[in-house]
Amino acid sequence: MAVTRRSTSTVLTALAVLATLSLAGPPAAADDDPSAPPGSVDTSPPPEVDANSPGLKLADGATLAAAKVLDIKSVVEDMGGEERRVETNENVTFALQAEVLFPKNSSKLNPEANSRIRAIADEIKAQKATNVRVFGFTDNLGSYAHGLTLSKSRAEQVHDRLAASLGADVTFQVRGYSEDYPIADNSSEQGRRKNRRVEVTFQKGE
Repeated sequence: MAVTRRSTSTVLTALAVLATLSLAGPPAAADDDPSAPPGSVDTSPPPEVDANSPGLKLADGATLAAAKVLDIKSVVEDMGGEERRVETNENVTFALQAEVLFPKNSSKLNPEANSRIRAIADEIKAQKATNVRVFGFTDNLGSYAHGLTLSKSRAEQVHDRLAASLGADVTFQVRGYSEDYPIADNSSEQGRRKNRRVEVTFQKGE
């Protein structure tokens, strides 16, 4: 199944307040932010608003509240959860379960992986993205060290296939995170399956 084909999908839209107006603007997210993998947190500055603009038509004595950025996040997941697409104002992230890319406990890509990775490469080209992050993750079974090695090796395999399609104009960040940053509950096999994944993230219209 290609990335763009989904028989059944669930779309969840959430509005999150990302920043408030200040004289210096919001601080950039640090790459060592413990709440998310490095580079995965969007930080859009709020728009500048002229509080004295006559077009605002404020009532006498009224003032503007602090400006905020509302980031719209769309999450689309196929029925089996094998493929997940998360899109914000700035970024697109594809999360592919390890089972559809690799045999169990292996970092060797299976034949089905080719079409899925090729579809992601096509979208990266369409968005004209030049910076791509490829992050690998595992569940919490086995040792942390083994998960770190496996998740990094799987991310490298996906990177190699993407790089072959995209050429030298695209730069990559490739990392493995073992069981860190789960997106589901590791107490069930269904949750662990979602956590065993490779994520590919890039900016929209870069």
